[in-house]
Amino acid sequence: MASGCDAEGMVDEQGERAFFESLPRSRGAATALVCDGAGRVLVVKPTYKPGWSLPGGVIEQGESPLAACRRECAEEIGFVPVVTRLAGVDWMPPRLHPDGRAATVFVFAAQMGRRGVGDVRLAVGELSDVALVAVAELGSYVPAAMLRRVRACLATSSAVYLEHGWPAAGLEVAQG
Repeated sequence: MASGCDAEGMVDEQGERAFFESLPRSRGAATALVCDGAGRVLVVKPTYKPGWSLPGGVIEQGESPLAACRRECAEEIGFVPVVTRLAGVDWMPPRLHPDGRAATVFVFAAQMGRRGVGDVRLAVGELSDVALVAVAELGSYVPAAMLRRVRACLATSSAVYLEHGWPAAGLEVAQG
């Protein structure tokens, strides 16, 4: 029963569970777009994939995107930066992932505060390097879709909605 109720209007818990189990699955991730006082972006080099990335990772079961962002930063870089706002949400299409599932990436703007790159403590076995990179040089570090995502998030003080790093059709990206 799609309604989740039996003939007498009582909740059919097994039917309701079966319905929810049948729904499509997507993955959630949260990243921190951490900038220093000079406007440089903190990037990390994972050991399990090529290239560089922003600190962050998968949202665990029952965890909020903001909690995931803070947890991943603590795990990956050894501290939680000062999170200032939700900067953007980026939907990543299923074709990009080996399991064929879409992913939604929550991007939180954050500041280094009084910390410097020397204060970063990389997660052993997960990350091999860290750098503070000028936005103009990010293209040499991160994939094109991530570069589009970062630029879109930095271009406005409002949260942006993106699809694979591009502003979604029919939505305007506010400037400043």
